[in-house]
Amino acid sequence: MSSESPIVYQLGHLPIKDHVFSPDRGLLAITKDNEVEVYQVSSNLSVRPKLFTTLKGHDKTVTSVDISPDGTRILTCSQDRNALVWEFDGQDYKPTLVLLRINRAATVCKWSPNGQKFAVGSSDRVIAICYYEAENDWWVSKHLKKPLKSTITSLSWHPNNVLIASGSTDGHVRVFSSFIKGIDEKPEPTVWGSKLPFQTLCGDFINETGAWIHDVSFSPDGDSLGFVSHDSTIGIIYPEGEGLPPKSIINVKTEYLPFKSFVFLTNNKLVVGGHNCNLIVFEGDESDWKESFKVESQKDLINDVPVHGNGDEDDEEISSHQALNMFKQMDLKGRVNKPTNGAGGSKALTTIHQNTIASIKLFSANKVSTSGIDGKVVIFTV
Repeated sequence: MSSESPIVYQLGHLPIKDHVFSPDRGLLAITKDNEVEVYQVSSNLSVRPKLFTTLKGHDKTVTSVDISPDGTRILTCSQDRNALVWEFDGQDYKPTLVLLRINRAATVCKWSPNGQKFAVGSSDRVIAICYYEAENDWWVSKHLKKPLKSTITSLSWHPNNVLIASGSTDGHVRVFSSFIKGIDEKPEPTVWGSKLPFQTLCGDFINETGAWIHDVSFSPDGDSLGFVSHDSTIGIIYPEGEGLPPKSIINVKTEYLPFKSFVFLTNNKLVVGGHNCNLIVFEGDESDWKESFKVESQKDLINDVPVHGNGDEDDEEISSHQALNMFKQMDLKGRVNKPTNGAGGSKALTTIHQNTIASIKLFSANKVSTSGIDGKVVIFTV
């Protein structure tokens, strides 16, 4: 555990479903309803980021945002069934059209590691692999379809720019080839396979309970694949090779609330977060994975010091009536007013995030950034 204090940016009170820092850490993009706010980040991280511009091209909730590996383009997708590529013209960001050809909400978008392609997952049971067509000045797409039969919730690119992993609401984690002739160089063989024409299914795995997959990611070397699901488990898959069963599939059951997001710190270390509002680090290899530590020490609820009363600050259970009110507020407003403790004080979680952690991104070798439903972006040292 690190003694370095987390850096907290409270960027309003609307939920932040997704966030991303540019590769040079000079920009931060966050989703806010049907807009994306772009902030300039100081080299002194303790200085609050300054709002640079707001991208207003979608008319429904923006579900995902990503910045290209060279830092010049911002990719957004939305429930309005569209994705946009925003390019900086020296003064502001201008959107370029993407021909997605989907009839349902776009749920997640990710640039490939070399920035030549990107993928958009959707509720239309397809993954659109998009690439630029200069003669028409737009981005066109090819669809990965079979055997997808449910909403795509998460995507992850393999370091070779060709393989892509998806997680979906049917409990399946799949690995496809997205090889596009004329765009991609022929990839070297990997443990996932060597013959990789477009739409080759290189792996199809289901978790034990068939629960929704919330996030999926290749390890840094691309030789294993991790996922988190709604049954509070973490899964790690180690493939053996083309046509062979996996060497090992590790399923780590936990007692926590479900995790929404995770990142690999190294091939043998990952950090998860979600409805528990805390980050938890796990370490392991193909024989086993175990919990290492919680990033923040955590109790269920604490009482703030009462304004009136006898000063009794013992931990106190939240009543079912208060819990019901909290859920109603969350449903209506996306945020919760702290229930009072009857003595004029209020109850709060002991973690920095006061609501679900929605996304986790790798910030640097030993730091991760998180965004949450409470409108915060936090940089933690792990």
